[in-house]
Amino acid sequence: MPIARVWIEDGCIVCNACETACPEVFHVTEDTCHIRAAVRADGKEDTNRDARAPLADDYGATLEEQIIEAAEGCPVEVIKYERA
Repeated sequence: MPIARVWIEDGCIVCNACETACPEVFHVTEDTCHIRAAVRADGKEDTNRDARAPLADDYGATLEEQIIEAAEGCPVEVIKYERA
């Protein structure tokens, strides 16, 4: 099953590992990481922690491996995702 939602929990240490693994989805800011507006169904850019908006189009399927790589590479394990 493809990934339906991606969000960032509290505690991001801004290490850039996620953006390196999957720049299409993750955007590291000065103090946390955001899920890019272009890949979210609601078109907003933030941590997606509260809204847990689904991914738009087929991003969850086409970027599944990169999203999982980013989550597994996160040293503080704040990248969370949910499958469809």
